[in-house]
Amino acid sequence: MNLLGQPAFVGRHCGSHEYDVTRKVVDFYADALDDHNKLYDEVAPPLLYHSECYQFVGEWYLKNLFGNLHGRQDWEFFAPIQIDSRVRTRSTIIERYVKRGRDYVVNETDVVDAESGQLLVRGHTHQSFLPPKDRKDDAGYVVDKSTAGGKVERPPFPTATGKDLAPTSKLIDARRCWMFSGPGRNYHTDAEEAKKLGFPNIVVQGMMTTCFAAQVMLDEFGMGFLQGGKMSLKLTNVVWVDEHVTAYGRIREEWPEGTRTRVACDVWVEKDDGSRVLIGDASALR
Repeated sequence: MNLLGQPAFVGRHCGSHEYDVTRKVVDFYADALDDHNKLYDEVAPPLLYHSECYQFVGEWYLKNLFGNLHGRQDWEFFAPIQIDSRVRTRSTIIERYVKRGRDYVVNETDVVDAESGQLLVRGHTHQSFLPPKDRKDDAGYVVDKSTAGGKVERPPFPTATGKDLAPTSKLIDARRCWMFSGPGRNYHTDAEEAKKLGFPNIVVQGMMTTCFAAQVMLDEFGMGFLQGGKMSLKLTNVVWVDEHVTAYGRIREEWPEGTRTRVACDVWVEKDDGSRVLIGDASALR
């Protein structure tokens, strides 16, 4: 059945790829994110294929790209990605909804071991799109620094009162944007491309801050995060090129899960001025 040109619908298979998990690819990720966990001597970062869903944008994105934003990201980690293995991906539309005047499409992307078929990582990406009538004229932007900072006040966060996890701080310069979202020119790597989509400067890809949150969890829980970890994250503000952010985590509660203990945490990423760009919950096994 030829689905080319049809609108995005729930159940649509968007595509798949196979990749060799090489040391070179792992080292590139570690350099791009400044994430040098000792576990990467043996296994790959859990979000090595963080942006695989965007390899199929022609199959699940809506036609109006002007002002589109990444609104939420969920991750589940079932087993480590082994270096020198081969993985297969699969991308599917699993949900559509409307919220606060924006159209959302949810893409599920699985990463599985190509030989055994074992599910390794699952991601749910909630991408939002402006209705065509909401496009601004050339005199304004759909989001800029003033409008991004003027959002409705949210409930208090974090509410966790347990142990603080070790934070990680990053300067997101143009080189980091290119390494994470390149090599092509797009609104995450090039200011002129960003302006075409309604933004005044390079918009840091939302997936990057989810990787920073994952780094905080992995540093604390190690294999207990790679095998059984979960994250549900809301992207609450835009990050612009050359901004500095810090990712935090704090333990909220623990409960028995089989013979182990699941540890639930509040996680968040904020700019130097204290504005939150990502909030959510994450958990791992201990």
